[in-house]
Amino acid sequence: MTGTSTVLTRDDVAGVARRVIHDLAGANAEPRADQLAAVEALLVDRGRALVVQATGWGKSAVYWIAARAMREAGGGPTVVVSPLLALIRDQIGAAARAGIQAATMNSANFEDWAAVTAKLKRDEVDVLLISPERLSNPRFETELLPDLVARMSLLVIDEAHCISSWGHDFRPDYQRIMRVLVARPQLPVLATTATANARVTADVAAQLGADTTVLRGPLARTSLRLGVTPRMSAVDRYAWVDDALRVLPGSGIVYVLTVADAERLAEHLRDRGHDVAAYTGRLDAAARSVVEQRLRDNAVKAVVATSALGMGYDKPDLAFCIHVGSPASPVDYYQQVGRAGRTLESAVAMLLPSSSDAAIWDYFATANTPDPALAARVLDALADGPAMTVPALEALTSGRRGRLEMLLKVLAVDGAVRRTADGWVATGEPWRFDTERYAALAGARAAEADLMRGYASRAGCLMTFLRRALDDDVADAEACGTCSVCTGALPAGLRDRPSADSVDAATTWARKRDVVVEPRAMWASGMQTRRGRIGVNLNAAPGRALAFADDPGWSAIVEPITGGDAPDQPVPPQVAEALVTVLSRWSAVWGPRPTAVVPVPSRGRPQLVGSIAMHIAEVGRLPLIRGLEPVGPRPPADVAASARARAVEASLRLADGLALPSGPLLLVDDSYRTGWTVTVAAALLRDAGATAVLPLVLHQRP
Repeated sequence: MTGTSTVLTRDDVAGVARRVIHDLAGANAEPRADQLAAVEALLVDRGRALVVQATGWGKSAVYWIAARAMREAGGGPTVVVSPLLALIRDQIGAAARAGIQAATMNSANFEDWAAVTAKLKRDEVDVLLISPERLSNPRFETELLPDLVARMSLLVIDEAHCISSWGHDFRPDYQRIMRVLVARPQLPVLATTATANARVTADVAAQLGADTTVLRGPLARTSLRLGVTPRMSAVDRYAWVDDALRVLPGSGIVYVLTVADAERLAEHLRDRGHDVAAYTGRLDAAARSVVEQRLRDNAVKAVVATSALGMGYDKPDLAFCIHVGSPASPVDYYQQVGRAGRTLESAVAMLLPSSSDAAIWDYFATANTPDPALAARVLDALADGPAMTVPALEALTSGRRGRLEMLLKVLAVDGAVRRTADGWVATGEPWRFDTERYAALAGARAAEADLMRGYASRAGCLMTFLRRALDDDVADAEACGTCSVCTGALPAGLRDRPSADSVDAATTWARKRDVVVEPRAMWASGMQTRRGRIGVNLNAAPGRALAFADDPGWSAIVEPITGGDAPDQPVPPQVAEALVTVLSRWSAVWGPRPTAVVPVPSRGRPQLVGSIAMHIAEVGRLPLIRGLEPVGPRPPADVAASARARAVEASLRLADGLALPSGPLLLVDDSYRTGWTVTVAAALLRDAGATAVLPLVLHQRP
């Protein structure tokens, strides 16, 4: 059955709306005027609607009302596109409370697809929730989508700012939704978001159609107590959060910018006695669900999370939201702090900006922008050929895997490639890099970053600043009266600076952490003399690094030594002694003691690497053996891992007349990123008779 001819009256809509709102919010609750207006635009006028309202306003109630009204009138199912599994799980629970049978098909419940498909065919599903990535799944696209498109009565695009390339969280997979719209031009479509400025709102509305009804409300959140602290070091920020969790009431979320920081900060806070959990994209679906529920039940004080815990997570009494590092835009920040204080009179939203934030913004800002040269190589590789996997394309194009995967999504949305069960194929459609569009996009993101710097500078009322950034209607002189700028003090008795005891504890903890350098297990494709799995007779042992990325222990001291523009110099005494301390801890687990120290023949920092090797050799009373020599040009750095591997293989050799002592060797280098220098060097040394190779580096980079 389809819902294309199902038309309801305003009285029909009002009756269903009251029943749904009563089921969701209690017998005394009444639907909002704009909730009714949105449903009427969809079901009475048979049009499309974009609802931009603050978190907690009740946007999801709009599609529950519309879906239930459609089903009661004999229409087909509603399809809801949602970006996150956490959001989908919450929505299924809310649908049940609204008297709606909801089901989902996503990457975490593949084993349930057959049962859900059978229910759809029996017309037993009122609402199907999917992620946008499902639309690119070959099986879903060919076997399930055509029938679903023909039968559905309503399409809902949740977190609709993801459609717009101007949005703070644009996702290429969201553009696939537009194919559904083209297939059913008369299909009612509801788009909802809490985070869209005027540009994004206009873009989404234009994509939905010229007659789209836009319902936008004020975005101010009177329950939020916003605050910003001065910039602090990484150690100080860890210590500040430690202090804050001891005084903040309730439970909340501590947002960080990277997976590594989420895991590190959670570990430190647990070490300090706090009941916290880490939440990142690395968690599987079952583990995410457990953490989400523990937070809902107030069974943890806080969840230390990346943006993976964001859009749509529903905990109405979330008491605080702390950001350790700034998101890249005020829109992104507002979306995340909007999780807090939905049913509380007061909730704390604190920002702890960092000097390293901009580098992380730059990395993510370029992730969705295709490299035209790499795109040309990919399309050439796929032209007139069989389907190719991403690893195969990586080997042929020298593109880094993460960049390749994002590029292929963009090319697929633009119609130049498509994914099959066997890999990626070219469609034959021409593709060109839209220079003007991407330049404008880069400019918009740079402007958003400047706005975030302005927010962090505390130049004026923080809530007013955020509302202006989202193009909310706010008077120039209007101020919230509750933020740290308006009151002159941080909320909830928090302090600008952490306690000395907490700083000491964070410093000691951070500098005692062992950064384990995991060896590579497989040779890269296309190498001249190495193939397949790296044998136990050739591999490096797990190594150690003094610092990882921007960790709070040593990275601030190591980065000026190993960074791209750092001059070559002997290792500073403080860093040399720290490496000796790492070796002292490591010696308890490495087995037989190393018999010699071998430096990597660095062409960029020979003084640094040589002085490290010499210091360790002197302290350990070990011979220093220069057993490796450079050959040919210096290997390029910013290329695909496989290309880097091939270049390193051609650039290193054993020194002439090398004689190694029996036993393990300590291999020393300044930094570790792809791991290929250490991997190739270890294999050469193992070939020459080393029983083990133990890598030691200053800085492991992500």
